[in-house]
Amino acid sequence: MPQLSPSAARATESPVGLHRVVAPVGVLPQAAEVLDTRPELWPGETLVAVDRLNLDAASARQLREAHDGDPDRVRAAVAGIVRRRGKMHNPVTGSGGMLLGTVAEVGPQSGLGLRVGQRVATLVSLTLTPLRLDDDLQRWDGRSEQVPTSGHAVLFSRSIAAVVPDDLAEDDVLAVMDVCGAPALVRRVVTDRVARGLRADVAVLGAAGKSGSLSLAAARAAGAGRLVGLVPVAHEAESLGRAGLADDVVLADATDPVATADAIRGALGHGADVTVVCVDVPGCEHGAVLATDDGGTVVFFSMATSFSAAALGAEGLAADVTMLVGNGYTPGHADLALDLFRRTDGVRALFGGRHGARMDA
Repeated sequence: MPQLSPSAARATESPVGLHRVVAPVGVLPQAAEVLDTRPELWPGETLVAVDRLNLDAASARQLREAHDGDPDRVRAAVAGIVRRRGKMHNPVTGSGGMLLGTVAEVGPQSGLGLRVGQRVATLVSLTLTPLRLDDDLQRWDGRSEQVPTSGHAVLFSRSIAAVVPDDLAEDDVLAVMDVCGAPALVRRVVTDRVARGLRADVAVLGAAGKSGSLSLAAARAAGAGRLVGLVPVAHEAESLGRAGLADDVVLADATDPVATADAIRGALGHGADVTVVCVDVPGCEHGAVLATDDGGTVVFFSMATSFSAAALGAEGLAADVTMLVGNGYTPGHADLALDLFRRTDGVRALFGGRHGARMDA
């Protein structure tokens, strides 16, 4: 199991977890190859007894495709990553997910405000969270994004976790919190445009998914103008139409730049003022830029995004757009997302079954 070697051990605890980095020494936990997973806590840490992981969509898709959809091979791959690295950090996509568990121990200097026995969902990535699994994921079907398991995780004093509310099913809470950064950032961008008296027509790529549906709801609540939801297949268009979250639903492959731009511009009569990318496959950067009017904003909320492709593509298209990286954290993001889920029938309809959905669905 990953643990600190004497030469790598640090004499003092770091609030961002530097003391848990095994190799290479000196980098932050997210950039580390291996983390120390020992359950013995430093004063500012918190120990969580883990019973469920939630793989992020990009990582889940990559694992399925790399292993030809074979559940046993996918299961072995995830268990192997955690065993080798001391965290769930997909080496191909660079992404991980989040977890659900019960607070088992709280260090005397922890600043997270958690208590032993509380059910919590982590709001920081598994790519930087020390994690040890006690099983071989035998209870997981190898197909769903949510992974039942047993083990423990360590939270640093600068980590973020939210107490699971008791009025919602835990499956729903985990699914919402997995993408709660998206609606919060969309709300901020739309609110800013509205406050400045600017047009705020919004297009969401991947609109029928978890982050996409919440982004549409957040944009509507923030006072956006017209909302366009782009999806790749007819059955998603039908579901999104029934949910009533978008004014226009359009069909296009988000990896086809011209088709994407034509669909969105055709629906609006102009380019989007805010384009939100919630698609878990690579190659959507140029279409998002091409679909956005000059002076607009593109929000990339997908771990499949190539930010060099986005930047160079915008340059090559002479596109005067602001591009934002959805980093998953905005103050108040968990409460906002849960509130949108509670009060938006269309969001709940689209979420139905997705948190336990097969990765090849």
